Amino acid sequence: MKNKSLTLLLIGIICLYFNNIARAISTSKINEKPTIIALSPHIVEMLYDIGAGEQIIGTTSFADYPEQAKNIPIIGNYLRLQIEKVISLQPDYIIAWKSGNPSDDLARLKQLGFTIVYSQPNSFKDIAKEMREFGRLTGHKAQAETTAQQLLNDLDKITRQYQNKEPITVFYELWSRPLTTVAQGSWPQQLLNICKAKNPFEHATASFPQINIEKILLSPVQLIIQPLSINQTDKEAFNWQDWQIIPAVANKQIIQPNADAMHRMSIRSLKELKKLCVSIDETRQWLHKKAL
Repeated sequence: MKNKSLTLLLIGIICLYFNNIARAISTSKINEKPTIIALSPHIVEMLYDIGAGEQIIGTTSFADYPEQAKNIPIIGNYLRLQIEKVISLQPDYIIAWKSGNPSDDLARLKQLGFTIVYSQPNSFKDIAKEMREFGRLTGHKAQAETTAQQLLNDLDKITRQYQNKEPITVFYELWSRPLTTVAQGSWPQQLLNICKAKNPFEHATASFPQINIEKILLSPVQLIIQPLSINQTDKEAFNWQDWQIIPAVANKQIIQPNADAMHRMSIRSLKELKKLCVSIDETRQWLHKKAL
């Protein structure tokens, strides 16, 4: 009888031991944050904005902000992804830029069983929406909610500040060779709308129309916006000094915002929007004083 009781006690201790191990493993798995491959610089920035940057284990070329992002392994670019590297990293989620990543590579990764989440923010409100979604995915729901709401509050403040301003005519230089601008449907166009800047090419058929200089001469451009990336130089931009007939050139009204911050759909873009609106308003005030 004693031996039987001892055996039952021993079995109970063993069961309790393995139950505790299983519970510990389960708890560890719950507390473990999912790993992410972020396939665009703007996605990387968004994840850092909500506190999930340390969970990124792979990204694409040009993901260089914030500074820590420069240490993330590169697994491809906007033209091609290195499928083998993705397989070796085994991420819990792949967050892809719907219109900026190779669709055939994404289709293959999906066939291989990877979970792909798409990012396609076309407005600041979309950024807030995606932040909340990424917060749920990564285990940073509270910080994502706070950050998203702050973005929307700041956007509303900027919009109200400039909504009654008199529009001035601007030319937005996206590329210099060939000379390319922006139109409806592009990310920069909404920035111009918020700052009350009139784009003569807003209603072009393409979102990024190529423009010859003759068409620009037909519009009384009062300010030229020439965004430059940190990796660009003035030599890569269009040489406007040869065209003193354009009012903006004659009046030295040319600004060069940070292209990386302005064109990446993240909190930095909103901060750059604020600077852009201030610069446009400075030209607006200068023109008003000149007309007196």
